[in-house]
Amino acid sequence: MDLDQLRDVLVRLQQGRTGLEEALAQLAASGHGPAAFARFDTERLQRTGMEEAIFAPGKRPEHLEALIARSLEQHGAVLVTRVPDLEGQRLVGRFPLLDHNPVARTLRYRAAAPPFPAHGTVAVVTAGTADLPVAEEALVTLEQLGSPALRVIDVGVAGIHRLFERLAELRRASALIVVAGMEGALPGVLGGLVDRPVLAVPTSVGVGAYLGGFSALLTMLNTCAPGVAVLNIDNGFGAACLAHRINRLAASSATPPAEEP
Repeated sequence: MDLDQLRDVLVRLQQGRTGLEEALAQLAASGHGPAAFARFDTERLQRTGMEEAIFAPGKRPEHLEALIARSLEQHGAVLVTRVPDLEGQRLVGRFPLLDHNPVARTLRYRAAAPPFPAHGTVAVVTAGTADLPVAEEALVTLEQLGSPALRVIDVGVAGIHRLFERLAELRRASALIVVAGMEGALPGVLGGLVDRPVLAVPTSVGVGAYLGGFSALLTMLNTCAPGVAVLNIDNGFGAACLAHRINRLAASSATPPAEEP
């Protein structure tokens, strides 16, 4: 509901052309009022350039369905994250237009072009194949937001020669999302090789003393390479949102100023 629609509801209430309960129901349906289980943030797109995503864990199936339907109605778009495979299949049966990515654990749909796209490229880099679920979450989110992405997979420090083969491409990106588990050294390496923002994402992948991703997290936080920012463990979605903002700013700052007449 935009401001004109909100004003119309309030004016009709003031003039007695609608009742209080009907007005409350309209506001609740629009995201301005309370609902039984959630308040969908319909104005987030205008405030931040991104629609509200739906985090699946902890939500009842009927709540997920209602939120997906609300997002599709409001925006013609939806992104659901951390969806278990069987639940994703069930929801595709309920909403056949949804694209289900079982590796990323996402559901997404967008009827039209993203409202605030970016024209640069975000590189998504993984240390190993086991980091793919987090990287795929970032890639799906970038696609939903409208940032072109470059996928660079399995170039970790155990075979670092593979990284150097892609270095020229990485140096042309607006930002790099670097996803790594185990000891988490790859973001620090790249931070010393490129002049672009490096968004480090530790993953909960490893053996022995990896501590569920804390080992990688601490390595990334303690890197001596400048220009590296660290996201939370497994937070591919958050990294993609930040990279998209950087990508939009990079594209706008690269536009030459208009010549004066």
